[in-house]
This record gives sequence, structure tokens and C-alpha cells, in this order.
Amino acid sequence: MHYESGVGHIGGNLSALDSLMITFHEFMQPSDRFILSKGHAAGALYIVLWSLGLLTDQDLSTFHKDATLLAGHPPASGLPKIDFATGSLGHGLSLAAGTALAFRLKASGGTVFCMTSDGEWQEGSTWEAFIFACHQKLANLKILVDHNGLQGFGTTEDVASMWPLQERIAGFDAQIDVISGHDPEGIRNALDRKTECPHVIIMETVKGKGVSFMENEMSWHYLPLNEALYLRAIQDLTVA
Repeated sequence: MHYESGVGHIGGNLSALDSLMITFHEFMQPSDRFILSKGHAAGALYIVLWSLGLLTDQDLSTFHKDATLLAGHPPASGLPKIDFATGSLGHGLSLAAGTALAFRLKASGGTVFCMTSDGEWQEGSTWEAFIFACHQKLANLKILVDHNGLQGFGTTEDVASMWPLQERIAGFDAQIDVISGHDPEGIRNALDRKTECPHVIIMETVKGKGVSFMENEMSWHYLPLNEALYLRAIQDLTVA
């Protein structure tokens, strides 16, 4: 999909894909909501929706094309399971916290899952939302952090270090788990945990997971694939 459309942001899609698949296929109920704050992982989200039968092969072929609904970031309307546009990165947790509070006030019983990037935790809007969620004791909010250590201008540690993130948020009234974001059982165990406050799942991941020349390479935050690299990537993933 990314190769045919000639666009990048593949690395961060591959770091998020494992947890997205498990969240949607094994944990989300009809009353739940998912909010992708890490908008550059839109491609991974579209693939998950395709795997659920909610998008077709033809839909995927329009990715990033003119007049498509499958834009580079999730759109505000028109696609199943997507309630909000990503907007500027760092706003998704605010939307998720507000939705979780609305669910509680309406006694709907729904859980809100929100995927953030580790880079977003350098932004004030994320912390404001987190303060609000903890103050409101939103036990129906699960915050997934795709902690791959890389962002658009380098490592998260070099750009504006919040490392280690779990220590920065340890003083808040939240449950914190640190797991491998590529270990299915670890992801399942974390998502299955019941809490009495917001649940932060920090997932240690690899940008470009599964593709040898992409793994832990900041450039694959941006780069598109030419034909030779596409064929190498497919070979890596097929062998894996």
C-alpha cells in the first residue's frame, strides 16, 4: 500500500502494527472506541480495519491518492471505527480522555483505547490530557505508548528527552506497565489488566520492525520505498 502510493512513514507503522491487531481483534467490544493520536500510523490502522473486513482491497488501493478517504492521517469522518481526525499530533489523548469521561457519565460501560507515540510525550497537550485523566480517575482509559525511541528529527532522547518515560509519569495516579510491543502474550496480559485509574502501557518497540534495513533507522520515519527496497522488505517479512 505504501509502495504503490509512494509515501513514507512505514517505520512507525511497523512498530505499532502488532499491538493494533491484538487490540482490535481480541479486546475491543462494540461499545469501545479507539483513537489514534499517533497519526503517522494511519497505514497500520487501515490495514487492521481491512483485516476486520471493514475496508476492501480496492479501498486500500486509494491510499493517499486524490479524493481518497484513506488519507495520510485518519480523516474526521467516512471510515468505520474512526471517530476523530488526528489533527496536530499530541491531541489524541485529550479526545480520548473526554470520550472516556463521557462514557462514565452516560454509564455506557465502554473502554477507550488511545495509541500515542513516545514523541508526543514531549508535548504539553499530552500532559494536560494526562493530568485530566488521572484527576478524573478514568479507569476506562487505556493509553498505549509506541515507544520506538525515534521521531522526525532524531531519537526522542536527543530531541527533548523524557527518558525513561515510566519514571516521569510514576507520580501520577495511573497504572503503568512496561512491556515489549512485539510480544503478543505480553500485549494481551497488559490489555487484560483491570485498573481503578488510567492505564498506561508503554510498549518498547522497534521502528521498522521486521524489515532489516528499516529497523531502528530514523530515516524510515519519512522515506518511501523504491522497487528494489520494496522487494527486499517483502523478502524479509516473508522469511520472518
